Amino acid sequence: MERMTTLLRPIGRLVDLALPAVCPGCGAEGDPICARCLPAIRQRVGLPPGTPLGLAEGPPDPLLQLEWCAPFAGTVRRALHALKYAGERRLAVPLGEAVAARWAAVGAGGELVVPVPVHETRKRERGYDQAVLIADAAARALRMPMTVAVRRERATTAQYRLDRRHRADNVREAFRVAPGQERAVAGRWIVLVDDVVTTGATLGGAAAALLEAGALAVSAITVARER
Repeated sequence: MERMTTLLRPIGRLVDLALPAVCPGCGAEGDPICARCLPAIRQRVGLPPGTPLGLAEGPPDPLLQLEWCAPFAGTVRRALHALKYAGERRLAVPLGEAVAARWAAVGAGGELVVPVPVHETRKRERGYDQAVLIADAAARALRMPMTVAVRRERATTAQYRLDRRHRADNVREAFRVAPGQERAVAGRWIVLVDDVVTTGATLGGAAAALLEAGALAVSAITVARER
């Protein structure tokens, strides 16, 4: 059954691509996110860097900077859910371009874009990794290289299911730099990209793995912030 699902998945993708995209904001057919709803995913693009995160002490260790594009609500929430759970991969481009616009405006620096990956089991279930798709679109817009340098070593409980006290424990030592990627990250300033940030524990865990492998510094940006 699993093999049959794997074989049918490319056919389903071709069918999806043959149909017009439906905007998650208003339901209009055409672009993945229509021009009228596009500002919803770029709400923070004009704000200055260092705008309060709502976290106790600013960016969680060991991140140098943490940014995001919009609150996790409305059009943004529906777009991310459609990308992650409904197979609408076309949404990764406008979401990644929103990430790029915010980072171009306020990012302190960075040399290499690295997505925060899902576990391999989750990737097989979906047929793709949404963070990789978003990071790829962001990197192309920023004209920066992108590599999948971090690997999620073990499956973790979805962070939204846990209270703040247990989120750091959930992702502790869950990440490691992938074999053969040490040279790619050593001495470089990394920009982590993910879909949603809440406490920053996941980003902090991925950053710790990169720094242990020799990265010079790690910043991060996500599509959305969930409070």
